[in-house]
Formats: sequence, structure tokens, C-alpha cells
Amino acid sequence: MEYIATYHTDVGTRKETNQDSLAIKVVNTKEGNVAFAIVCDGMGGLAKGEVASKEVIEAFCTWFDDTLVDEIQNGTFTEQNLVSQWDDIIQIQNRRLGAYGEENHLQLGTTVSAILLYKDQYYIVHVGDSRVYELTKTAKQLTNDQTFIARELAAGRMTPEQAKIDPRRSVLLQCVGASPVVEPEFTKGTATRNAVYMLCSDGFRHVITPEEIIEKIGPGEATDEEKMKYGAIYLTELVKNRGERDNITVAMVRTI
Repeated sequence: MEYIATYHTDVGTRKETNQDSLAIKVVNTKEGNVAFAIVCDGMGGLAKGEVASKEVIEAFCTWFDDTLVDEIQNGTFTEQNLVSQWDDIIQIQNRRLGAYGEENHLQLGTTVSAILLYKDQYYIVHVGDSRVYELTKTAKQLTNDQTFIARELAAGRMTPEQAKIDPRRSVLLQCVGASPVVEPEFTKGTATRNAVYMLCSDGFRHVITPEEIIEKIGPGEATDEEKMKYGAIYLTELVKNRGERDNITVAMVRTI
């Protein structure tokens, strides 16, 4: 497969700093093309959220540059290694950020949602409530929100209507840096050609519909990088106009 990718991030209308961080990497190797994207949302109510998200992004980028590419070139890449390495990164960052918080008498944390596309497969690691979607004719959510609201909905203790207005919608069950124990969600599947794999912080998707997302950055519209970028900016401005207060970030990788 071949890949085109772009992103857009915005501080939003109310916050002074953008606590979201992201990275996208697309490389060509002798074993085929590889794409990697990650979005981290530093906790809005926690101090130094931008530090937490940036630190985790840098750790994953170092892994990609120093470990993954070498394994692919050497033919030693395996799913088992990938899951182990991703879990190690998250556990190490959880301990480091937790220790930093204790030393400085503050709390900081971040969500993590990342996808690797390689040899017609996708691999996802996820903590928190940022999301990964597969956009075709519909928007398929590939991650599960690790939130109080999602747990209550799944248990039947809350209706979707109640969830939309509940003030606890941003309460996370776990995040990297502020949780004593973090158990990442790992997912894999077959990548679809001519699809858009979209990662976003929760600020991007609260007040728009899946249909609106497909209309602007689905594969039928986002046929090149310029159109993908335009769609991301359009949706971000739409979200802001509808009153979203959070930072807003979206990253996209289109398969060809």
C-alpha cells in the first residue's frame, strides 16, 4: 500500500495552551511502505498536560526511528514484538510522568491513540478517550473509550441522551501518567484500500456527526493531501463555531 497523510490541530476558543500533541511518519522500506500516526491529549484539568502528551509522543517517535524501521529492514518485525514494545513505552512513560508529578506536587497525564499500517495490516494501541476511526462509506470506530460515561452506557445505567449532557463525560478510567496501573488496549485488523484512518482528540468529535466527518474527510472527498487538510480545517472551524471548548486535533492517513 501507499499512504498520504496530513493533520490539523487548534488550541480552540477557551484554552490558553494546546495540550494535544501528535506525530505522523510515513517511510519507504525495502519491505514496503510503513505509516504511523499518534495523537495524545494532555489532560485538560491536570497541570502540565502539554508536557505529558509531548513526552509520550517523543517516546513513540524514538521507537519508530530507532527500533521499528530497523526491524522491518532486517526482517525481524513481529506482532508479538510490537505489542511488547508499545506496552513497555506506555509503562515507562506512566512511571516517569507519575514520578515527575510527585516531585513537583502536581498531576499530569495524557491519552494515547496510535496506529501502525504495514503490509495490509493495521495495529492500534489505545489508552483513554482519543479515538481511531476507519473512514470508508461509514465511520467505523476502532477504539473503545475508556471513560466513566462509556462504562455506564455499556452497563445500561445511562442512556445516550443522558450521556450527551452528563458533566462527567471527560472523566477517564485510566490515562498515562496519572493512573497507578495502565492497561493499554491493543487491536489489529486488515487495512482497507482507499480508506482514511483518522485519529482525533475528543475535542474534535463531540459536536459533529460521523456523517459530517465522512462528507469532508472521507475517502470520496479526501482524494489528496490538500483536500484532506481543507476538510480537517473546515471541520475544526465547525466544531469551534458549535461551542467546543477543548483543544482540537485530527490526524489522517489515507491508504491507496
